[in-house]
Amino acid sequence: MLHNKYWQAFFALSPIIILFIMMLGYFIFIFSILNNIPELEQAHDKPPELILEWIGSFMIVIFLVVLLSVASLVFYIVHAVQNPNLKEGYTLLLWILLFIFVGGLGELIYWLVEIVSKRGENKQLE
Repeated sequence: MLHNKYWQAFFALSPIIILFIMMLGYFIFIFSILNNIPELEQAHDKPPELILEWIGSFMIVIFLVVLLSVASLVFYIVHAVQNPNLKEGYTLLLWILLFIFVGGLGELIYWLVEIVSKRGENKQLE
């Protein structure tokens, strides 16, 4: 699984793509609340089911994004530890710290620099 091109691309690109999708969903959520303010003010005696429904679905998406980000982090840390090109010097430590502190962007950079650009050189990384 570590050397499968599909999973490498999935775990590198999905956190960034889902971040943008989640931001778009958040703006749609805020815009829909602002659009429905008159209806929500008139229904002050009813429970705010609509808003709680939106927040609940948004929390489920956040939970899934966190799980995907952690899975991506673990995938790329294990891949970096097994990468024979990173055995000398502090390169391995640098990449792991980049994964931890920069998150999905660090994994995307690692995928582009250490996997995609060196795909023809070392068949073991594929």
